[in-house]
Amino acid sequence: MRLALDTNILVYAEGVNGVPLRKTAVDLIRRLSPDNTFVPVQVLGELFYVLVRKAGLGRESARTAVLTWSDDFPVIETSTAVLLSAADLSVHHGLRIWDAVILAAAASAGCRLLLSEDMHEGFTWNGVTVANPFSARKHALLEELLEE
Repeated sequence: MRLALDTNILVYAEGVNGVPLRKTAVDLIRRLSPDNTFVPVQVLGELFYVLVRKAGLGRESARTAVLTWSDDFPVIETSTAVLLSAADLSVHHGLRIWDAVILAAAASAGCRLLLSEDMHEGFTWNGVTVANPFSARKHALLEELLEE
């Protein structure tokens, strides 16, 4: 099953919000297939921003983190079609534009799941379902994925 990662997964894996969330995120990422796990380019931009602004890392260190994640997983580019789909998502479903870009990018890559703590659990659009990997009760699609 193809899936995409939202920014918070990578932020937590980088240890920005403490050890317990880091451990949970890293454990999750280790269980995912690198061939079927994608990172939207928007996520990498947001990760850079959070690492510099919130974590206080230098820009060079943040850049290294972005490069490492883009080496680990295929990156989904933000095309004009993705941006226009995101604008439609924002208009019709009230998503913030940058969250909508991430969801639209996941759909463009044929992902079935988007792992995110920030978006509405269970929201499905264009074949992509949002699942929160940090919730106590895992979404059925995420459970299925982790059992594979």
